[in-house]
Amino acid sequence: MSDLLRIRNLEKHYEGFDLQNVNIDVPAGSVVGFVGSNGAGKTTTIKAMLGLVRPDGGSIAIFGEEVTGASSKRLAELKQRIGVVFDTCSFPDELSVETVGKLMAQCYRSWNATAFHTFAKAFELPLDKTVKDLSRGMGMKLSLICALSHNPDLLVLDEATAGLDPLAREEALDILRGYMRDERHGILMSSHITSDLEKIADYIVCIDAGRIVFAVEKDTITDLAGIAHCRATDYERIAESGFFAPGELRSMRHPYGIDVLAPDRFAFAENFKNIAVDKADIDVYMGMMLKGEVR
Repeated sequence: MSDLLRIRNLEKHYEGFDLQNVNIDVPAGSVVGFVGSNGAGKTTTIKAMLGLVRPDGGSIAIFGEEVTGASSKRLAELKQRIGVVFDTCSFPDELSVETVGKLMAQCYRSWNATAFHTFAKAFELPLDKTVKDLSRGMGMKLSLICALSHNPDLLVLDEATAGLDPLAREEALDILRGYMRDERHGILMSSHITSDLEKIADYIVCIDAGRIVFAVEKDTITDLAGIAHCRATDYERIAESGFFAPGELRSMRHPYGIDVLAPDRFAFAENFKNIAVDKADIDVYMGMMLKGEVR
């Protein structure tokens, strides 16, 4: 399986913020969820990958081709194969939805006007409405269908489902699932809505304060990991059991007890039969990895 995107040891330095040693792969046929708090470095990483900011170190390969230091002409050619959605609609206010489609047809050689109109109808996006009259959710729908209508090999979505109501988000996810039926395609999807990522992602990469905290298969979190609910005496027994290697026991204390992150909840339940352990989700797992006490 080839990588559509490969980022290695990416660095970008601003006053008060450093992006350091960021590594991300997007293999063909996969959806990679990119998570982290606001200001963690997600958008900076995406902009560096797209050539919108110049990295201070590291390498970026798109479709197997190293693009760090590539000419703007070559990068523009590669971008013909990339669909991008940022967290705000960036089209001129006075353009109608129909005119936006015609504008995009001048930008992308593979633009498919039929697909654009089909997506617009599916999203109930009026062709005669101007960008300034679109709600935030409708603007996101317009950006998304523009990204999809030139059949890119790689989709880069930065909070693309933000502002959509639950029904519209599910419609968008269905369209993305259809897009991913072609195993040559891939998606890098930054989102705060982790429930969306649980439905579609294959891998989860978490960034915090400019550094990658974890990069794992999604199923490692949602199918295997768990949260054990302990009393203080239980916690000490777990810590002293040798089940966790030094530095791998993560926990969070609450007034009613202590929660412990179990990377394998089945093995944990087998070893500690009297301690309740529930399935983890991405939010809880991320919270433990970012804020949990390490022992």
